[in-house]
Amino acid sequence: MESGRLKLETLLVDLPAYGLPRIGRKTADQLAVEIAANCARPDPREATVEDLLQYLPMRYEDRSNLTRIEGLSDGLEASVEVIVRVGGVIPLKGGRLRLYEFVGGEESGVVTVRAFWWNQVYLNRVFRPGMRVILYGVWKLNRYKGSFEIENPEYEIMPEMSRGTSGEADDEGESGAIHTARRVPVYRKLGEFRTRQLRSIYYRVLEALGEQIPESLPEEMVRRCGLMSRGEAVREVHFPEAGASVGASVGASIDDFNRCSSPAHRRLIFEEFFWLAIALGVRRLERVREPKGAIIEINDRVREAVRRILPFELTGAQRRVVAEIAADMAGNEPMNRLVQGDVGSGKTIVALQAMIMAIENGYQAALMAPTEILAEQHGRNIARLLTETPYRVALLTGSLKAKEKRAIHESLRSGEIHLVVGTHALIQEGVEFSRLGLVVIDEQHRFGVLQRAGIRRRGVNPDVLVMTATPIPRSLAMTVYGDLDVSVIDELPPGRTPISTHVRGDDRRERIYEFIRAQMAAGRQAYVVYPIVEESEKLDLRNATEMFETLRRDIFPEFRVGLLHGKLKPAEKEAAMKAFTGRETSLLVATTVVEVGVDVPNATVMLIEHAERFGLSQLHQLRGRVGRGGGESFCILLAQYAKTREARERLKIMEETSDGFLIAEKDLEIRGPGELMGTRQSGIPTFRLANLVRDQSLLDLARREADYMLGERALTHETDRLIRRVRSEPRYGLAEIG
Repeated sequence: MESGRLKLETLLVDLPAYGLPRIGRKTADQLAVEIAANCARPDPREATVEDLLQYLPMRYEDRSNLTRIEGLSDGLEASVEVIVRVGGVIPLKGGRLRLYEFVGGEESGVVTVRAFWWNQVYLNRVFRPGMRVILYGVWKLNRYKGSFEIENPEYEIMPEMSRGTSGEADDEGESGAIHTARRVPVYRKLGEFRTRQLRSIYYRVLEALGEQIPESLPEEMVRRCGLMSRGEAVREVHFPEAGASVGASVGASIDDFNRCSSPAHRRLIFEEFFWLAIALGVRRLERVREPKGAIIEINDRVREAVRRILPFELTGAQRRVVAEIAADMAGNEPMNRLVQGDVGSGKTIVALQAMIMAIENGYQAALMAPTEILAEQHGRNIARLLTETPYRVALLTGSLKAKEKRAIHESLRSGEIHLVVGTHALIQEGVEFSRLGLVVIDEQHRFGVLQRAGIRRRGVNPDVLVMTATPIPRSLAMTVYGDLDVSVIDELPPGRTPISTHVRGDDRRERIYEFIRAQMAAGRQAYVVYPIVEESEKLDLRNATEMFETLRRDIFPEFRVGLLHGKLKPAEKEAAMKAFTGRETSLLVATTVVEVGVDVPNATVMLIEHAERFGLSQLHQLRGRVGRGGGESFCILLAQYAKTREARERLKIMEETSDGFLIAEKDLEIRGPGELMGTRQSGIPTFRLANLVRDQSLLDLARREADYMLGERALTHETDRLIRRVRSEPRYGLAEIG
């Protein structure tokens, strides 16, 4: 049985053929819908048993040691075996609530316990006097009655006593305890399926599959890396056997399972890293094999054209990165390079030099930015730098009128426009280029992998340069950008002043306002950033719209105050930014739309309200909006509710360092890769178990094995099978992208 191909519904409705209780068609259909959604499959009918098995427990509870009634204490979490004596339904509050309860005890002795469930009257048909039942949960001492009771416990009807019961009791007839008296998996709710029902379903499915879960990795690799077989790992990760079974995680404690460090977890984590490493390796190999579309020559004429547009002397790091880009562009393979640099390191001028190289060779260049504000700023700056050149620059965003868009589309088709700056509007239908030779993508982690492919397809296999001002730790970069060559601008231009960062509480608000007033009186400008645009009933937070009015009217009436947030119309955004860059407004009240790309050298103060709600990398990006000129600059982190340890730790790091790469490492440790990079957006598949901080040794091992298979074992049937498998998985994007 190939579980990866076996349709989920087929197995669920055929369970009686394996001697197991059936699951109804309605339940099977509903579960297929939920599992398909969880795996991003568009058609529930395509959901497989493999998809089901990849919905993993979020934690484990050790219910393996039974406690006797006389061993109970108030507040103890324990499993206790009792014999049902008498039970029934009790109406409460005029019948609006109904309680089912039973009283039970041990075979010998007169001590009894009480178990009760709210609004689960069907249990009156499940429990019968004389049944042996294991109850698990937190036991409380009823001081009035002098006996113990348990509310809404997990329960297990002992198999030998469950034969002949009706209704839902049939679900308890699996062999062996499932919900108690063992190490028990706890699942997140899946649609309407709660953990208890999921546990029963998984138990039945795994029993039906038996030993037929196929191995997905080469046998030699499994042996070489000392890994558990896939079948053993899947069974163990869903139902840990406390080291009792053949191949079980012998010696693995319940804590090992909860830390995802059991042998079963390590096998599945390795597998996640390995398939991604294979996919990235295939993507890199395909790119290398593609015929290069743009033939670029770097000669003295091109070098002189590049030098003419430079407004300042480049740093050593910038010169090194430009040389790496030039070598790529002049090479025989399409460039696919990431330029990574901290806030203010000068990535844009490096990218502009690359675009001039392409234009001087007769090609067009396109720069795609994630927001209109950033695109407009890039457009203004590039147009200013190219004023004295013959190059024609255009800005293409979604807010342009239809007539303006049509004119730009026509000029791109005819080749009249040499360089276009835009948002996702660059990949909309109707956009065609005459000879697109270079694509530059700014803040690339904000674009999905298919969006990046969308603009690339508009050229004849053009060179691609992607940039990010979000410093990325090595472990994350080698995963997210495994198919890219990486350049790092690790030097700031001269004249950039250090930014003094301070964490303050709300009791210092008035003094902070006085400080900002003094800065603005001296001719400087300031930002005040809020996490939300408007008042929220759910969040007790200051908001940009309301505080704009307060700051303008009550706090700083003598200064002009501007407002900028994502809900403004494009013309309003442009007017707000133009007024601030032109020094017409002294204070800009904003949300995180100013996080990237906004460059106002005269701004010297960044006040971030509710700083505890921001991640480290976002705080670092916001801080980078100041310190861009010659004046001493300040970042004030106003934290009203920094009560959690993580929040206090984040803010302390911001005070102690301005090193973006160190901050990114800390952010990865605190928040994890999913939040840091927005992995669903960036094109990296979301990991089910793997953690890039915790599991770096397995990541390195998986990459080495992938390199070995794609290198030394490249021409084997085994490697061919691995490549076919990752190509068949939509989440790796290999069907759409080479």
